[in-house]
Amino acid sequence: MKLHELKPQVGEKKSRKRVGRGIGSGLGKTSGRGHKGQKARSGGGVRPGFEGGQNPLYVRLPKRGFKNIFRKEFVEVNIEELNRFADDTIVTPELLLESGIIKKVKDGVKILGKGELEKKLEVRANRFSKSAVEKITAAGGKAEVI
Repeated sequence: MKLHELKPQVGEKKSRKRVGRGIGSGLGKTSGRGHKGQKARSGGGVRPGFEGGQNPLYVRLPKRGFKNIFRKEFVEVNIEELNRFADDTIVTPELLLESGIIKKVKDGVKILGKGELEKKLEVRANRFSKSAVEKITAAGGKAEVI
């Protein structure tokens, strides 16, 4: 078999439905929409969740819980991921962003204590776990809250 002999399987390619192209096409005049009514009009139809005026399910069900609009969301970075930096590097959220460890800073960065740290680093972040601070200082580095 050669490259020019390749063909799609039978029934794989289906031509697009061209509506409103005359009576002989089978989809002329009303273009498969039937006669009149809300769904026959352009832009017609009902919004998602609409039940014909009946109280919709999402309104009938009880609402539960509480959403704190002032919640801060921190990006979490484990200490083992900081081993890629050279000794005596000042690790900041901007540096983590540049190196691809995090994709977004959000409301700040929190350093967690999973893994081991083999480098002496000065880490500047918004929050630290207790174990992360212990491991950074044990490696001869410094943990600074910004």
